[in-house]
Amino acid sequence: MAKDSFNILIVGVGGQGVLLASEILSEVAMTHGLDVKKSEVHGMAQRGGVVTSHVKIAPKVYSPTIEYGQADALIAFERAEGLRAIDGMKKDGVAIVSTTKLVPAIVTSSKQFNYPDDPVGEMKKKADRVIDVQADKLAAELGNPRLVNTIMLGVLSNFLPFEESLWKKVIEGRVKEKFVPINITAFEAGRRIRLETARA
Repeated sequence: MAKDSFNILIVGVGGQGVLLASEILSEVAMTHGLDVKKSEVHGMAQRGGVVTSHVKIAPKVYSPTIEYGQADALIAFERAEGLRAIDGMKKDGVAIVSTTKLVPAIVTSSKQFNYPDDPVGEMKKKADRVIDVQADKLAAELGNPRLVNTIMLGVLSNFLPFEESLWKKVIEGRVKEKFVPINITAFEAGRRIRLETARA
């Protein structure tokens, strides 16, 4: 990724925390001194529908949407949604995908859509850098299934030039006080996943 310009696409299913993740990312970038614009698409129903968030970061951003094939990073909270969005990423981009299977309502309510057998495997055929994260499992081990978004942001943070302390400060301001310590732990766990992958 370029030093000060990033196009980040975040996808998932309603209720997974996609919008909160995009808000945290945006605030981190703005606090760092960059311009940010974001746009969101909500699928049918608040929970269970597909949710997509575009976050554009640069010294000056003119449009809130990422052009097709121009995302530097794809963050997928649900693996089939990651596969659906992978072609929107640059060839040299990085995809961070949770192995979560959470079938969107559009699949369960329509005969036109089938859930793929191996979405992460298909993503790896399409992109060179795909990091699969057992975010649900890790969140459960930490004691709160709602930590998936913070874990995924931790992984993403390794690819962006923002200080770890800045991420933590923004997270502290965005979650309820009693949940701050567990969210910081989840963020740190996400950062370690990337570092361990790099050393493997």
